[in-house]
Amino acid sequence: MLINNKKIILSSNSPRRQQLLRDLGLEFEVKTMDTDESYPENLDSEEVATYLAEKKAGTFLPSLKKDEVLITADTVVIANNTILNKPLNENEAFKMLELINGKSHLVTTGVCIADMDKKFTFCDKTEVSFSKLSQEEIAYYISQFKPFDKAGAYGIQEWIGLVGIDCIKGSYYNVMGLPVNKVYQTLKANYNLVL
Repeated sequence: MLINNKKIILSSNSPRRQQLLRDLGLEFEVKTMDTDESYPENLDSEEVATYLAEKKAGTFLPSLKKDEVLITADTVVIANNTILNKPLNENEAFKMLELINGKSHLVTTGVCIADMDKKFTFCDKTEVSFSKLSQEEIAYYISQFKPFDKAGAYGIQEWIGLVGIDCIKGSYYNVMGLPVNKVYQTLKANYNLVL
C-alpha cells in the first residue's frame, strides 16, 4: 500500500511499530534522529506521549523532503499518575511490574503524521488490567524476555501479556506501541492511499 507520489518515513527504532506498519500493508522507510525526550514537569501525564511524538516530528521536519510523509510516535505507561519509562535494569523493571501487578494502568500512544504542508496529531488510550502475579513469575519474565526497551517494563504480546493481562479496554495495538487503526484512518482521510 502506497501514498500517491509520497514516500512514508517512520521515525522509530521500535521493531513493534515497524512490524505493525508492515502488517498494515504500508511500504515505508525507517529513518531516525536522536531527540531529547524530556517534557515539562507540569505537563499532564496523559499528554506526555502526544507532546513527545510532536517533539520527535519537530526534530525531523526540517530535513523532510517534499515527497515524504513522516510518522512519529511515543508510548507512555501511566500507573498512579506516575509515568513508567523504559527500565534501566532488572531491579527497575521489577519495581515497575510490582507497581502495576494486580491493578489497572493506562497506556497512551501519541502519534504525529506530517509532511511539509500539514500535520496531524492524535493520541490513543488503553486501560490494561493485570492479574496478580507472583514475584517468581515477574522475575521469570524479566530474566527470559529482558524488557528494557519497553515502557512500563512489559510487552503485551509477550509471555507476561499471555499469563498476566486480565482485560483491556481500548486498542491492543496501542499497547504494542501504535494505534494502527487511527494511523490508517488518518492516512486514508488526508492522503491518497493506493491499495
